[in-house]
Amino acid sequence: METPIRIALVDDQQLVRAGFRMVLESQPDLVVVAESSDGAQGLAAVRREQSTGAGVDVVLMDVQMPTMDGIEATRQLTALGERPRVIVLTTFDNDEYVLAAIAAGASGFLLKDADPEELLAAVRTVHNGDAVIAPRSTRRLLEHVGPLLGHEPVPLPADLTARELEVLAEMAHGRTNAEIADALFVSEATVKTHIGKVLAKTGSRDRVHAVLVAFRAGLVRPDEVLRQG
Repeated sequence: METPIRIALVDDQQLVRAGFRMVLESQPDLVVVAESSDGAQGLAAVRREQSTGAGVDVVLMDVQMPTMDGIEATRQLTALGERPRVIVLTTFDNDEYVLAAIAAGASGFLLKDADPEELLAAVRTVHNGDAVIAPRSTRRLLEHVGPLLGHEPVPLPADLTARELEVLAEMAHGRTNAEIADALFVSEATVKTHIGKVLAKTGSRDRVHAVLVAFRAGLVRPDEVLRQG
């Protein structure tokens, strides 16, 4: 059996943490290794796990917490390296927080009232590193934060090829590697290669941030994604 995905929960509401733990630990491939009630405790817990050599793969991070909020904690956690990846828990009460969390390095978003299946899928896909946000979640995110992306386009890197721009646009529409491969008549392996180059050239930590680059550059408009249904 493969090593379970190691998860840390950081939320100041004990009942929220308990609910997430119950769902996560119902799965054989997931294990909660730490719980914390604020960002500072969460950061300390992750560092403690790292010192044992085991580490933490994914952190579920609330935004508004005492002592250290989720944005600063995310910034410090993502500075540690490839792991852990952070999923921000949000109710979209404050859209600026969501964008700030992206800038801080968050790799995904999850509504606190998400279905258990969405929670499990979010953890696994962010851990795998090749899932941005599911199309439905992308649309829901854009409904709230799209207006905050600004109207002045930010130029894309000049060395992106035409095919890489096509792949980036498909990513921004929330399409999977398989769907991109079908749309562009190439193999999934080729898509992965293009995505790797897109991430490198745009300086994006992962697909979430590359998608935001696409929106900020005007390559894809939020309303186009929202019209997908």
